[in-house]
Amino acid sequence: QVQLVESGGGLVQPGGSLRLSCAASSNIFIFYNMAWYSQAPGNQRELVATITKGGITLYADSVKRRFTISRDNTNSTVSLQMNTLKPDDTAVYFCSVAQWWGQGTQVTVAS
Repeated sequence: QVQLVESGGGLVQPGGSLRLSCAASSNIFIFYNMAWYSQAPGNQRELVATITKGGITLYADSVKRRFTISRDNTNSTVSLQMNTLKPDDTAVYFCSVAQWWGQGTQVTVAS
């Protein structure tokens, strides 16, 4: 059983930055692609960014050139660096590996 634990969420002003991290309880994740999703109130969960086991990245159009996903296979973590944050980025952010999900971390962008 793999557990994923996110951290790094919080309240930030528009234009600010946050770095989310997701730690896996097992190094099995190095064999999988990893992803970050976001879910705003009343909306469906949406893909934000993915990174393959080989390090290839893919981003939603809304976050391109603002967010950066990265992974550290040695420490079994995946991170999401979020820059130039906008109020529309406000959501709960989840990391995902295969069928496993973290519990989510709240990101609120407001003045």
